[in-house]
Amino acid sequence: MKTLVALLFLGSLGLAWCCSRPPGATNIARSGEASESSHYGNGPAYNVIDGGTDTRWGHGSCAHTYKEPSPWWKVDLKQKYKVNVVVVTGRSDGAMERLMCAEVRIGNSPDNNNPECGMVTQVSDPTTIFCCNGMEGQYVSVVIPGRSEYLSLCEVEVYGDPVA
Repeated sequence: MKTLVALLFLGSLGLAWCCSRPPGATNIARSGEASESSHYGNGPAYNVIDGGTDTRWGHGSCAHTYKEPSPWWKVDLKQKYKVNVVVVTGRSDGAMERLMCAEVRIGNSPDNNNPECGMVTQVSDPTTIFCCNGMEGQYVSVVIPGRSEYLSLCEVEVYGDPVA
């Protein structure tokens, strides 16, 4: 029984390591091309992969869509990757609830109809880390399916390895 507990504990450590920013790893989203379903104000899609960490809309570091059905944002990584970790950072200035139930999707379809890596289930912290366990794809998207909403994002980081 003690061995089983130790293995479960070690397995949890492995999962915790997988779901964090890998030390020294390159954010592959930075060299991609970002787009979004619509463009509101001073928040172009590119802002989300510029490496900036400011989470306040008024400072010009975030992207923003109009309120619309199923808004989306995506990055074309320009080649296929095995994606291990995606870090999604939203706004900290009172609009975090808009990200509730947003889905992170990864795959090779440019129209965002890709498998889901995870969903935003808490908005108490502007940053949510998703462990995607090597999901393969050229596109990483954040989609709010099934409701009319604004999509506001300040940064999306993607970590993984090229598919050989």
